[in-house]
Amino acid sequence: MNYFEQLKEIRTLLVDDDEFIRDSLSIAFKNKGCFMRTAETAEEGLQALHEESFDLIICDFRLPGKNGLEFLRSIRNSQPEILCVLITAYRDKPISSEASAMGIHEFIEKPFSVGVLIKSLGRLIETWRNN
Repeated sequence: MNYFEQLKEIRTLLVDDDEFIRDSLSIAFKNKGCFMRTAETAEEGLQALHEESFDLIICDFRLPGKNGLEFLRSIRNSQPEILCVLITAYRDKPISSEASAMGIHEFIEKPFSVGVLIKSLGRLIETWRNN
């Protein structure tokens, strides 16, 4: 299955302070005709959400200022229909438990490849559409 085809219908916001991750994912999405807006901080992510709507948010756990869980919690409260994915190199039991309790849809560990991320997102979108 071509997961990028599913992502073409999805508006994605990526929040990550790692410029390489933002640039590489943004280029991969753009090259496949998919929409992705990027933000470096939680505050920039919140500003993006005020300016436009998104179906999917991919957020790093470690961000300057507000961390990814705090950012996603504020979104889940006001926009529970948005699919939320947390990426991190710091996966541990407390973070996983808190993310699950908040209703985070997917948890992806760094390092990851674009292919692994796209497959996870494709499966997530497929499940979301079938519910």
